[in-house]
Amino acid sequence: MDLWSVSYDLTNLLVDIVNFFIYGLGWLIPGSIGEAFDSLGDWLASPGVMRIFTILMEIILLIVVALLNVVTLIWIERKLLARFWDFRGPFYVGPLGYFQNFADGLKFFLKQIITPIKADKFSYFIAPVIFIGSSILILGTIPIGPEFGITDEGTPVPGSVILAFAIFAVAPFSILVAGWAENNKFTLIGGMRSAAQMMSYEIPLLLSVASVIVLAGSFSFVDVVEAQADMWYAVPLFIGFLVFLVCIVAEVERIPFDLPEAEAELVEGWTTEYSGMRFGFFMMTEYVRGYAGCAIAAALFLGGWNGPAIIPDEFWFLIKAYMVFVIFVWIRASLPRIRTDQILDLGWKRLLPLAMLNLVIAVVLKTLGVF
Repeated sequence: MDLWSVSYDLTNLLVDIVNFFIYGLGWLIPGSIGEAFDSLGDWLASPGVMRIFTILMEIILLIVVALLNVVTLIWIERKLLARFWDFRGPFYVGPLGYFQNFADGLKFFLKQIITPIKADKFSYFIAPVIFIGSSILILGTIPIGPEFGITDEGTPVPGSVILAFAIFAVAPFSILVAGWAENNKFTLIGGMRSAAQMMSYEIPLLLSVASVIVLAGSFSFVDVVEAQADMWYAVPLFIGFLVFLVCIVAEVERIPFDLPEAEAELVEGWTTEYSGMRFGFFMMTEYVRGYAGCAIAAALFLGGWNGPAIIPDEFWFLIKAYMVFVIFVWIRASLPRIRTDQILDLGWKRLLPLAMLNLVIAVVLKTLGVF
C-alpha cells in the first residue's frame, strides 16, 4: 500500500471539504473579510501546505495502525501467559476475549486521578507527557512496508534508524524525573534503577545496530530491509541478533529487566503515585514500546517485509514482529527478575564484548565483499 498516495488523497478530500465552507463564507461576506477567507482557502490548497498536511496524515495513519497492533499484542500476551501458566486468560469480553483490553481501558477512565500534595507539580505532569509522547513518536519512524511509512512525496526519510533509537533513549530520563517528582522513596529508587539499567544495555544495543548499518551501508529502515532481500542479517550476525534481543527487552523494561517497576519490591516503582487513566496510559505505553522494539528487530535482523509474494508485504512484517513478541512473552513466563548488580554485570561483562565481536564480524564480512 502506498501510504503517501492514500494520505494525499485523504488530505485533498479534507481540504476540499474545508475550502467549500471557507469559499462559501468568502462569497457571503463582502469586502476585505471575504477576500481574507478566499486567501485562506488558496493557502490551504497550495502545494507546500498540502505537502505538510500529507506528511501529518501519514504519521496519523501509521500510528493508528501501530496502536491497533499494540492492542492485539496485549491480547496475544494475555493468551500466551494463560497457556504458559495453565489458566484460561481473557475469554468472555468479545470473541476470544479480544475486547477485554478495551474494557480495562474504560475501567481506567472511570477511576479517580489523584495528585500527591508534596509532589513537584511541573515535573510530575511533564514526565508522563515526555514518556508517552516519545514512545508514540517512535511508531512514526518505523515503516511496516516498502511504501507504508513516513515519506516525503514517496521518498523515505533518511536516518530513520538513528532517529528511532534517539527517541528510544528519551524515556529512561523521563522515568528518572517522574520517580524524583513523586516525592516517594519507592518511586525514586525506580527512577534510579532506570538510569542504572540504561547504562548497562545502551552501548551493546547501539553496537549491535551499528553492525547492521555497516552491512547495509545506510541509516534508513527501507534500505536496511532491501539489503536483506537475499539473506536476513540474523544469519551472519546471529550474535548481534541475540545481543539486540536481550538489550531491547531491557530497553522496553520487560521481565526479567523490569527493575524500575518491580511491583513485588517497589509497589510498581516509578508509577506508584500515578492513578486512573494516567496509570492506564503508562500500561499502554509499555506495550507501545514493546511493539516498537519487535518491529525494529524484524526490520534490522529478520528481513522486514521481505517474503513470498503470496502474502502482502505489510503482513509479512507484522508476522515477524509478532514472532519476536512471542519470544518476549516466553522470556517473561520463564525467567525471574534479576538484580541491579546482575544486569550491570550482564551488560558490561557479557553483552558489550559480544556486541564488539559481532561488530568485528560485520566489518570483516563487509571488507571481504560478502555483503
